[in-house]
Amino acid sequence: MSRCGVLVGCSGRLEPGLSWTSSQLEYRISSGPDEETMALRGWRLNLKLDLKRGPADVPVYLQIVHGLLGEIRRGRLIPGEVLPGSREMAQRLGVNRKTVMIAYDELIAQGWLTSRGTKGTFVSAKLPEPKARPSESSNDGVRSRNEARNIGRLAPAVQLPVIFPQPGMLLLDDGTPDTRLFPAMSFSRAYRSIMTVGGKVGKLGYGDPRGNLSLRSAISRMLNVDRGLATTPEHICLTRGSQMAIYLVSRLMIRPGDHVVVDDLTYPPACEAFRMAGANILRVRVDDDGTDMASLEKVCRRHRVRLVYLTPHHHFPTTVLLSPTRRLRLLELASRFGFVVVEDDYDHEFHFQHQPLLPLASFDPSVLYIGSMSKLLSPSLRLGYMFAPAKFIERAAQEICLIDRQGDPVTEQAVAELVETGEVRRHASRARKIYATRRKKLAALLRAELHGTVDFRLPDGGLAFWLTFVRTSDLDRLEQTAPKHGLQFLPSRSFSGRPDGRRGIRIGFAALDDAGLREAVRRMKAAIAS
Repeated sequence: MSRCGVLVGCSGRLEPGLSWTSSQLEYRISSGPDEETMALRGWRLNLKLDLKRGPADVPVYLQIVHGLLGEIRRGRLIPGEVLPGSREMAQRLGVNRKTVMIAYDELIAQGWLTSRGTKGTFVSAKLPEPKARPSESSNDGVRSRNEARNIGRLAPAVQLPVIFPQPGMLLLDDGTPDTRLFPAMSFSRAYRSIMTVGGKVGKLGYGDPRGNLSLRSAISRMLNVDRGLATTPEHICLTRGSQMAIYLVSRLMIRPGDHVVVDDLTYPPACEAFRMAGANILRVRVDDDGTDMASLEKVCRRHRVRLVYLTPHHHFPTTVLLSPTRRLRLLELASRFGFVVVEDDYDHEFHFQHQPLLPLASFDPSVLYIGSMSKLLSPSLRLGYMFAPAKFIERAAQEICLIDRQGDPVTEQAVAELVETGEVRRHASRARKIYATRRKKLAALLRAELHGTVDFRLPDGGLAFWLTFVRTSDLDRLEQTAPKHGLQFLPSRSFSGRPDGRRGIRIGFAALDDAGLREAVRRMKAAIAS
């Protein structure tokens, strides 16, 4: 049931009396001219009130206020027009007279109405804001309030392929963790302790926009010990996921017209962040050894490249590893042509074949390094981080103050405690073993059920498979019929910037147990065969 609102009416002849409908209380009032105001016209005012109120409902007097404001803003009540007396209005609306008097007093105080003693209550001759002009294109001849205030003038729409879980649908994500494995009890104990102590000592207020110092220190030590970087907390900035870090890089590094290089298959939200910053996106080929450096060098000879964005550890979406030879070549090209390397190491912890290669940032501290704890723990925690020169981190902190001032210090402190106590390391070890088993399970199912239909390379690491199709028609049929078979996944064209670019689908395996993996492959097979 509608709590309050205004039903659209129309001006008409003066017609005394009262008419009733089942859905609204409607009154029609006639009045003679007033010598001190403009000539009155006939009007037909429609208000709909909800008189059966609960504790959370809008008070009746405010419903009257909103209704009359709507009529004034829409031009149905014009400046100088008289309203019925409070007693008459109350009778027609079926409410207490005092309720109408309170509504009138509120509108008088705001400047929408004026009282002239015994002569009555009038629409103010000078309204607080100009009323909207009728729009010929609208159905009721009234321009919407948003259009009247030019709210419709928005920035260009963001072009992102996004899927959200729907009831009855099996979501094949692009590589997210199984949140059922999250150490919820350990986290809740740490969180509760910090809330209790922080509340007593006054540490639940504003803090450093770079993030909680304890967590920045813990991440700094982790990067130094496990990934070979040379960091201090001053080189670390916490973000709400790796995507926010990418956005900050685009805001701080790119000016309209700058050239940014990405792979021909890449992470769509990063590309979109660069595009929205005004960058010209240039693409280079990626193969089984990662980004093709010969292709990158050709681009650099033709254009002055500002930034190169890569996912070298587990390439998104194909999962391939940038070879050691190409890593050294990339850093040599960066030095020669003067571009900045942005290294997105979004799921470093999950490698199954051998020890992961050290990040590019461990060899060159000028590399902007982006990491995430969302893939390690839970996406709902929204924890990412950047490693960069201290000057860049200081500037990023200023930008964060314009976005959300800071993150969640309590969550950050709780995660820092889990890191310090070794809980995060133990969780990573447990999860890695489970994910390794699921990785093998999905590979076996694909070979058994979709042999001759899909091609894939068993990923050395990461949380997803990259599937290409022997016949394009099978991929087309899968995408067309997937919804009928209860399947959701990112479109195959979302990873390439060209309509004729390479196509494939990225399927995460970490969040599905054995039954979920079997059901996913069964539905894929049925969709392709349908």
